[in-house]
Amino acid sequence: MRVRVKKRILDRYERSDDGRVCIDVAARRVEDLYEDFDKTAPYHRKDLDADLADYLGDCVREIGGVDFLIRFTLERRLSEDLVRRIRNSVKGFFLYRRELEQASVRKMLRASLGMLVAGILLLALSLWLPGRFEFTGDGNAFPGRILVEGITIAAWVAIWESLVRFLLSWPPQIRRIRMYGRIAAAPVLVRHHEDGG
Repeated sequence: MRVRVKKRILDRYERSDDGRVCIDVAARRVEDLYEDFDKTAPYHRKDLDADLADYLGDCVREIGGVDFLIRFTLERRLSEDLVRRIRNSVKGFFLYRRELEQASVRKMLRASLGMLVAGILLLALSLWLPGRFEFTGDGNAFPGRILVEGITIAAWVAIWESLVRFLLSWPPQIRRIRMYGRIAAAPVLVRHHEDGG
């Protein structure tokens, strides 16, 4: 069943001569591929249009581990220099996104490790405190027990929070890092409508 569903998904895409899945993007002008908030920046430094970046990511997630290429079809023929800049900008944009995601993973791992260490230290403190203070036998026992219970609860909350962050945040971030790397490494073809678009 799963193989048939995957085949139906892949049948929606054209294939190149070498068997790669073609992720097709049609646009009127080169400018349509980029964000326009910085009109003076050269194409290799501009961000791709957010909808285009999301579309490419969605397509790569949909096709899975199959080899693919990105094929832009524009209304007019472009110079080789401009085609090279488009290729470099797609590669650079997704390498940059991959670097941002890697930095986010490192930050999350540091935060998770910090919470885990804090939780272990609090747990050790909650085990150490009862041996240092007498919590039975007089009227002062109640506040001491509350303190130890509170520290114990805080310790377990910190430990569980660090594990949940790690276990739930890490896998999707690693998938995004791999996906951005795949998009950055994919061949990029640029053609105009008369070439068959």
